[in-house]
Amino acid sequence: MGALRKDERAAIEALARRFAASWEAGGGSPDGYLTIAGKRIAVEVAVIRRRRAERVSLVKPRLRFDKVVLRLIGGLQAALREAVPDGRAVMLTVTAPIRLPGKTAAALEARIHAGLTRRPAKIETAETIHGNRVRVRIVKDVSAKASKVIGFVHNPETDAEVLLNLTQSLLEEIGAAEGKPVPKRFTGERWLVIADEGGFSQIEIYRQIHEQLSLPTGFEKILMVLAGGRVESLSG
Repeated sequence: MGALRKDERAAIEALARRFAASWEAGGGSPDGYLTIAGKRIAVEVAVIRRRRAERVSLVKPRLRFDKVVLRLIGGLQAALREAVPDGRAVMLTVTAPIRLPGKTAAALEARIHAGLTRRPAKIETAETIHGNRVRVRIVKDVSAKASKVIGFVHNPETDAEVLLNLTQSLLEEIGAAEGKPVPKRFTGERWLVIADEGGFSQIEIYRQIHEQLSLPTGFEKILMVLAGGRVESLSG
């Protein structure tokens, strides 16, 4: 049994206001319950701490999804999926435009393979490949259900570290919440609410990141509480 922290309580209160609901603490897992029009919903709460969002940029991240980008990321995912051990994930960012996609993909694949097989594995690298700035981060202790390779191509002014930090935070928080036990004898819906303590408020970027994670969960809804208590849907 555990009491809610101040930021967790604030997240549930924001959710209750958004849905004109009453709420009560869960005392453990779940963290709380909402009651909406007589319907009781179990709610887990996660908070992205400020240590993960210290370098949030004022420049809105801009991601690219053209054919060259989709082919590059899709090819790397297919080529590296079996090489990434369970419980790990490779996150990477590449600046656009990609003028030599074939050579860039081959160089990235070789470097990531080398990083995974090195003992100990190199956790993070930053370099320039064929004119494109590249960041690669290997994270541990993540859900085996998540994508093994998560990649983004972005405009040059975008802060790659922000993208990597936000992605790692979502990956860890959703994975940890998904692993919590389902309440005994509870047959209603389960929701997850994630509060961003660091002030990042671009929900469309969070949605694009979440889509890349491909992380199945038992939650009917995943919502985010952003700056000022604004509640937005991430999925469901």
